[in-house]
Amino acid sequence: MTSIQSTMDQLKQMKLYGFYDELDRQLNNADYQQMSFMERVCLLVQQEYLAKKNKKLANRLKQADFRINACIEDISYRAGRNLDRSQIQNLGECGFINQHQNVLITGPAGAGKTHIACALGHRACLKGFKVKYIRFAKLFSQLSLAKEKNRVLNYFASLAKQDLIILDDWAVVNIDQKMALDLLEIFEDRYLIRSTIVTAQFPVETWHEKIEDPTLADAILDRFIHNSHRIEVKGKSVRKEPVKSKATSNTGNLERKHL
Repeated sequence: MTSIQSTMDQLKQMKLYGFYDELDRQLNNADYQQMSFMERVCLLVQQEYLAKKNKKLANRLKQADFRINACIEDISYRAGRNLDRSQIQNLGECGFINQHQNVLITGPAGAGKTHIACALGHRACLKGFKVKYIRFAKLFSQLSLAKEKNRVLNYFASLAKQDLIILDDWAVVNIDQKMALDLLEIFEDRYLIRSTIVTAQFPVETWHEKIEDPTLADAILDRFIHNSHRIEVKGKSVRKEPVKSKATSNTGNLERKHL
């Protein structure tokens, strides 16, 4: 006859940690004795399901590598920010990702563009999408390193498979022809297939002049501006304001439940 300890050890070996924790609770809590066999089995299965779901969510958030922890609920709609609550809440449903649309967030330095972008990215992770956050300047250093190691095609492929890319601080430096060619490759891979969020300090109307080659500028911008939702943030810098983020708690918001 298999011992309880042997069963517990087997659960660990199979990495059924949710099942293991719930069984341990049931064995050490007399209140469970009042429940039927099927009720207890259902709890065991449910906790294993939630444990695996939470682990996948944690992995998505780790791979996204957000610059800041942010969530939709933390966004401030105070007067002067020019934010449409209904627009952001609709974007938070992530329909734009299912429809392969983009989001452009513009506004002055410190206005909270990155916070909004990361909040939308966080919500996308909660909904099961693969997300990657990249600062614009860092993108090209990563590309240079990939080229040195002859892994640039792998790098492009890794970006292409992301459901959502957040490209933060667009055109913080002027884009030369070499950089423009790399950008065109990235946006070509994503055109009408995947979604991208871009943040920039400059109005969309001035983006063309940030790219040195006019022909490449037309090709790049055509692939994501026309198919995008626009958010123009206004107001003073919010960087000095204390933010009580709920993002960390939301990473584990699939709480243990009883049937």
